[in-house]
Amino acid sequence: MFHVKRPLWRLLWNSKREAAFDVCLVIGLHLLGRALEALYPSETPPEVYDWIGGLWANDLLMTVLDIALLARRRFPVTIMAVTTVLSIAQVLLIEFGPGPLLAINQHDDPWVPGLTPWIIYAVAAYTEGRTRRFLGWDMVAIVTVLAVRPWAPDFRQLLVVSVLWTIFPAVLGLYIGARRRLVQALRERVERAEYEQELLAEQARADERTRLATEMHDVVTHRVSLMVLQAGAMGVAAKDPETRQAAEELRTSGCEALEELRDLVGVLRRGAVEDEGLPASAPPTEVPDLSELIGRSEAVGVPVEFTVDGDPAVVSSAVGRTAYRVVQEALTNVHKHAFGSRVSVHVIYSDDRLRLVIRNTEPPSRAAADLAGSGSGSGLLGLQQRVELVGGTFHARAGGDGGFEVDVILPAYVPTGEAVGDE
Repeated sequence: MFHVKRPLWRLLWNSKREAAFDVCLVIGLHLLGRALEALYPSETPPEVYDWIGGLWANDLLMTVLDIALLARRRFPVTIMAVTTVLSIAQVLLIEFGPGPLLAINQHDDPWVPGLTPWIIYAVAAYTEGRTRRFLGWDMVAIVTVLAVRPWAPDFRQLLVVSVLWTIFPAVLGLYIGARRRLVQALRERVERAEYEQELLAEQARADERTRLATEMHDVVTHRVSLMVLQAGAMGVAAKDPETRQAAEELRTSGCEALEELRDLVGVLRRGAVEDEGLPASAPPTEVPDLSELIGRSEAVGVPVEFTVDGDPAVVSSAVGRTAYRVVQEALTNVHKHAFGSRVSVHVIYSDDRLRLVIRNTEPPSRAAADLAGSGSGSGLLGLQQRVELVGGTFHARAGGDGGFEVDVILPAYVPTGEAVGDE
């Protein structure tokens, strides 16, 4: 199927306002010409027009010129060329032929078409390009000479009318064209300034992000590393098996926290890493096993329908951990707000992205107030920020059946700059 990308009126005008103005102008000029013909009939006998088929040919020619005036903004030089040819033919036919091509009063009016002022104005105001402007002004000069008719004995009597007919619209068109180009230049300057301001704001955000990543790396990572070392030392020195197990769990949790913090710092600093040409990512890994989360949910009485489509692909470590947190937070919200509902977790793998869809139906009863009121209430907001941090999209919405849905799309690969994080 063929689709027109631009409306047809765009071929002649830049806006509907221009189109409406030109259409009204042509209609008004056509009616004005008819009214002048009725008030001041031509002194040329009708027999003079027999050689071109009769007086109706003059009306047809004038109507064609009226319609051609609609294209004056796009093709001013072309219309000026037609006007120049008609003016030359008019003079030659009056001086050496059977009579005028166009119905005019030979003694008082300039021997040029009645629409000449509007066409000269269009040449001065809308012509672009040095060559086209040169041709347009050459034709304007020719028509001006033909209107003045310096070879005629009484050309001084026609000078004022000829100047108003040709030179005045040219000067007015030059002024309007220069003003329009100035306004356009100012508008482009404002747009360029706004664009540069956006670039500066983006650079400021990138600098702030890099500063935050540096502080997280220097302060938080150092403190958590000390906690991990102290937990390891406590596990070695402890004689009680339960104490050693608790210390080992603490050390493992600390190591996992360091890994996640390392990913987040890398994502925050990835812009600086790419600009400096440093290593941008760690080796890709598989998505963390979600079966453990599913098992925990089922253990507390929330069965989960878990499906996987596509071939599991390797992803950046930051993406894998983000996917794990999405499912974890979604299931946590089900436990707190929709306990007893049916839950489905759908994982879809593709070549360049990973999609997670977690849905739950309407719960059979209202959630307990103490359980639903626990937490900060900003879990979904934080989850959305984390997803967007790695370049993904996050959608959370209520379903039509009274349930809830979380739909997340993550890129498979995200440069994280872990190499920088190890400095």
